[in-house]
Amino acid sequence: PKAASDSYIYDPRNAVPTVGGALCCNSRVFPWGPFDQRRVEGRHDVLVYSTDPLKKPVQVSGPIHVVLHVVTSAEDTDFTAKLVDVYPDGRAVILCDGIHRLRYRQGLERPADYIPGAVERIDIDTGVTSNLFLAGHRIRVDVTSSNFPKYDRNLNTQAPLAEEKRLRIARQEIRHGGEWDSHVLLPVV
Repeated sequence: PKAASDSYIYDPRNAVPTVGGALCCNSRVFPWGPFDQRRVEGRHDVLVYSTDPLKKPVQVSGPIHVVLHVVTSAEDTDFTAKLVDVYPDGRAVILCDGIHRLRYRQGLERPADYIPGAVERIDIDTGVTSNLFLAGHRIRVDVTSSNFPKYDRNLNTQAPLAEEKRLRIARQEIRHGGEWDSHVLLPVV
C-alpha cells in the first residue's frame, strides 16, 4: 500500500480517560472490565483502525503487540494502544491495552533522547488476551497518547514527571503503508 499518515494533537491538560480494562484495586473508584470504548473513540485525539466485518471467526490467544512508526513535535511523549472487539451493533469492547514512552524505545535500561520530527519505530506491548472474534465482528486498534489515570500523563518534556511543572501540547503522527510497516501482531490460533 501507498505511504500515508494519520495525526492528532495530544494535550496533557485534556488526557484521554481510562474506561474499563485491566485496572487495580477498587472497582468502585475505577470500574474495570470489558467496557464499551465508543465515548473514548469519538474524541479528536484517538485514532481508530478497524478491519472489515469478519467473514469467519478468528481466535486470538497470547501476547498482543502494536508496532508503530511515530513522529512527534515533543521532546518525549507516550503512545498507547488498545485491542478492541467491535460487535455488529457497534459496541467496542476493550480486551487489553498498553503504553510506550518514546524515550524507552531502545529498552528501559537505555533511555534515548528523541529529536522532534524524527520517525521512530516503537513496539507497544498491550498484554495478553484470549478472544474469539465472531463472524460479523471487527478487530479494532485504538491509538492515542494517554489513558489516564491508569497511566500517568506524559507532559511532553524530558523532565522527570514528579518534578515537571510545564505541560506541552504535542502533534502526534502515525505513519503506515509503503516503507512504514506499522502493524498489529495477533497470535491467531
